[in-house]
Amino acid sequence: MYQELIKKRKAEFDAAVTFAREEANSIRTGRATPDLVDDLPVEYHGSTLTIKELAAISIPEPRSLAIQPWDKGALGPIEKAIRDSQLGLSPVTDGTAVRLTIPPLTEERRKEFVRLLHQKMEDAHIRVRQTREDILKKVQAAVREKTAREDDVRHAKDELQKITDETNGRIEALMEKKEQELMTS
Repeated sequence: MYQELIKKRKAEFDAAVTFAREEANSIRTGRATPDLVDDLPVEYHGSTLTIKELAAISIPEPRSLAIQPWDKGALGPIEKAIRDSQLGLSPVTDGTAVRLTIPPLTEERRKEFVRLLHQKMEDAHIRVRQTREDILKKVQAAVREKTAREDDVRHAKDELQKITDETNGRIEALMEKKEQELMTS
């Protein structure tokens, strides 16, 4: 009974790792990467789209990005979205593209980004814990309703702990890699 429940919800553990990876990629290092601006929301023609839906993003130099919208009318909204973001970047529009120069990180800014990284990774850990607790509650409810055995709770706890430890290990590995990137680039 509990195995079926865990199997159905296994994707939520993987989703927590995907969430952690996306959040880590959104924190900038000293290098230019399209991940910095890919998912920034842009108000365009009355709807909200991401930059990657509106433009091609290229890396002409190691510390710069060029965002070339498919519709020139999106230049202003893209520039505004970047200015309004928490990235601390100053976009420059040259008539056909928005150009971003990624400034080198100061030691203070690096530490600030590491703190932000830790907060985002904690959010991923919380997702994992919530999924684990939700599954356990359902197994315990099934035992109370006599549709599962008492042993199922213990087995579910053991199996969920293995999955939780493995998932948290993947999140920690992502965090360590990104932290190393932040402190050395």
